[in-house]
Amino acid sequence: MDKPPLFLSLITFFSLLIAGKPDLSADRLAILAIRSAVGGRSILWNISQPATPCTWPGVFCDNKTNRVVELHFPGMGLSGQLPANTLGNLTQLTTLSLRYNALSGQLPTDIFTLVNLRNLYLQDNLFSGQIPDSFSGLVNLVRVSFANNNFSGDIPGSVNNLTRLATLYLENNALTGSIPDLTRTNIALFNVSNNQLTGEIPSKFSGFPDSAFAGNSLCGKPLASCNGSQPGSVSKSSNKLSGGAIAGIVIGSVLGLLLILLILFFLCCKKRKQKDETTSKDLGETKQVDIEVPPVSSKPKSAENVDYPSLSSAVGGGKAKSGEVSKKLVFFNKNKELAKFDLEDLLRASAEVLGKGTFGTAYKAVLEIGFAVAVKRLKDVTMADHEFKEKIEGVGAMDHENLVPLRAYYCNGDEKLLVYDYMPMGSLSALLHGNRGAGRTPLNWETRSAIALGAARGITYLHAQGPDASHGNIKSSNILLTSSYESRVSDFGLAQLVGPNTTPTRVDGYRAPEVTNIRKVSQKADVYSFGVLLLELLTEDRKHSSLSWRRNHRNHKPSFNLHVIDDVLILDVSKHGGKKET
Repeated sequence: MDKPPLFLSLITFFSLLIAGKPDLSADRLAILAIRSAVGGRSILWNISQPATPCTWPGVFCDNKTNRVVELHFPGMGLSGQLPANTLGNLTQLTTLSLRYNALSGQLPTDIFTLVNLRNLYLQDNLFSGQIPDSFSGLVNLVRVSFANNNFSGDIPGSVNNLTRLATLYLENNALTGSIPDLTRTNIALFNVSNNQLTGEIPSKFSGFPDSAFAGNSLCGKPLASCNGSQPGSVSKSSNKLSGGAIAGIVIGSVLGLLLILLILFFLCCKKRKQKDETTSKDLGETKQVDIEVPPVSSKPKSAENVDYPSLSSAVGGGKAKSGEVSKKLVFFNKNKELAKFDLEDLLRASAEVLGKGTFGTAYKAVLEIGFAVAVKRLKDVTMADHEFKEKIEGVGAMDHENLVPLRAYYCNGDEKLLVYDYMPMGSLSALLHGNRGAGRTPLNWETRSAIALGAARGITYLHAQGPDASHGNIKSSNILLTSSYESRVSDFGLAQLVGPNTTPTRVDGYRAPEVTNIRKVSQKADVYSFGVLLLELLTEDRKHSSLSWRRNHRNHKPSFNLHVIDDVLILDVSKHGGKKET
């Protein structure tokens, strides 16, 4: 009589075990709950069918475990509070990127149960309240950015338990108290500027720049000393020097000055001689940056079974100067993942032509180590190598969220290669005009406006470099998209590298009427081209001609007729009543 209840108990026990075991379906439910709470229709997913979430934009899965490991939703217009007890169900999550949104409220505590988390990017939101002192379990955490929010309270002391932590950005919040002991961490990038912190800066951070601590009430290196005394101060002495001592000091100073001048003259002559004889040197690191790199499939999306030729055969034909052959790629940062390959690895990579433009041909190169980069082979570069390197260093130093970052370059004679991050979604032009079949995912209003805003931010950054700084070739094919539809401007800074006789391949509709020289494009001309780009986003006009557009619609003044707008946008607005879902 006792066996049946025991048997039923065992069945119930194992059923609960199976039901409670996390799997991809549980990940899917968690992501849908997040989308329902803060995303609405701003995230382009087809959820009508029970498809795997691994195919959704911004969601990345591990092929071996078949679990969600990364979420990338930057600049997606997310708003509201993250639901509690949801993110914690994504137990295999390694990267969470929700930057550049309007998320608010306190951080859900279940984030701090994600023991596999390595990268946590929550900057540029509206989060508030105290940062939970619950970091002890996140032993794998490497990068944390909570910058540009409304966090208050102390910096959690449990951060010191993160022995692998390399990046901590907390600037532009309302944090109080002192900087805690973080000696156990491995922090290389740190910023707490513009908070309400007080006290002495720990000696661990004495080598960081002043800007990392500005806007607080902090003291100690690298800022002023806490006791107010200046180092090296000397008390006045009442003893007077004799006349002979003064004469000796003057004579010694004059002789010392002459000796220094002779040494400087000798060094200048020697340096000038070496400059004429030596070849190029690596430019080394131009700046220290922290990079968020989404995973990239090692197989091309368009044709997974096609064997592409190597990059070496694709770019073959360039002439190198004898005696000046350099087998090195010059990197603009010390990112460890990017430093794993050299020029030979790059030339062995399979090469797929992405497109040909004004400045050269772009290739997708899939490296043997498992990730892809974009390589542009420049054409019509007539300047000397040393001049090219000076100019390309300025391009590599540009760092903005909405620019395609230049990671490395190779320069040797006629052969000049630029290595960029690979943008998996391709260009805005291809997205608008490429696939018009049944499987096409239309762009709604939120996505198009986010793309336009991102491009505008990138162009604004370029113009801020100086009154003469411009892009010179703004068009939809130069607006590239990440897997989360985040726009990034490409081909910036390249107009100054090509010869004066280079003919731009861009369509005339983008070009301002006054532009006659591709190397001399004003910032106003950039704004004109950006305006044409906005028209293209609204109308999906394949002609790309602002002149023809104006001519075709001049009879419709003064009102702006809806028939010129893309049908997808009209349907989107009418379907939702012009209001964003909540």
